[in-house]
Amino acid sequence: MTLHVFANIVTPYGTASNNRGEKGGNTTTLQKLLWKSQVHTTVSAESIRFAIRRLFAENGEKTNRFWDDSEQANAWIDPEFKSWSEGKNATFIDDDLFGYMRADAPKEEAKAGTATIRRGILEITRAVSLTPWSGDVSFNAASPGAAPSAAKNKKDPESKKQNPVPYNAEIHATRYQFGLAMTPEKLADPSRAAKALNTIGTLRSVAGNHGRFLYDFAPEMIVIRITDDPAPRILYCFDTEDGGKTVSADSLIARIDSGDVLASELFVGVSDLSLPIVESLKNKGVKVFGVRKAIADASDSILKGMK
Repeated sequence: MTLHVFANIVTPYGTASNNRGEKGGNTTTLQKLLWKSQVHTTVSAESIRFAIRRLFAENGEKTNRFWDDSEQANAWIDPEFKSWSEGKNATFIDDDLFGYMRADAPKEEAKAGTATIRRGILEITRAVSLTPWSGDVSFNAASPGAAPSAAKNKKDPESKKQNPVPYNAEIHATRYQFGLAMTPEKLADPSRAAKALNTIGTLRSVAGNHGRFLYDFAPEMIVIRITDDPAPRILYCFDTEDGGKTVSADSLIARIDSGDVLASELFVGVSDLSLPIVESLKNKGVKVFGVRKAIADASDSILKGMK
């Protein structure tokens, strides 16, 4: 029996801005998409992966790719991924979970190039806002001298100290939800599946352009499904009927009622156990805990399932 791990996460309510969006002149925009026929803001899966990789390094895990703050660029320990020929103990956790691709041009004309590829085992969806974006924009002005490179008259040094620099940023007060999938036995070290789940439980600094914008991406609610069913069936299962104040899981409950998802497969974590969603899930036979407890129990179940 092959064990599959799926999860769907909803973040706390907060103000998103400057989160890996496009930058045009002095305007910073949020990434957007049409979701259920309305404009929602979104955060890329790559931003989430970047934050996970940084947390791995901070927690003492050896990563192949890491962010060099002094150079403001990614750096590599093994850019050719040669460690994979040396056995699983030589592999890096980020290569194992996220995969990699190195494409080399041909050394001779008319010859084929080469590619070194590993498919990512930990798959992450794009995060989508739980509520539509209403078009909020903040207009600001940096104080005189705060941004010399953006001053109007660069030939006159004194003007840099006298003129404020206007800028604006799109803002969205909302929650985000995103999902993940992984099959532990496909990893060089299957125990890394549990490490990944624990790290996702402490996510932060998923956003930011030149500076890291604080938006709590750690789960306020999480549903984890550990099953032999290869289909997730729980992605984007959260919704809201009151502008994000509270969260419901009607689609998840419908899946349980239909038998597509078994209550026994689920580990659900909710930060506030007095919320109505908790009673709704318990009535379906789902065990509901605090977020950290649910992640810890699910991680233990992953490790036991690999024995």
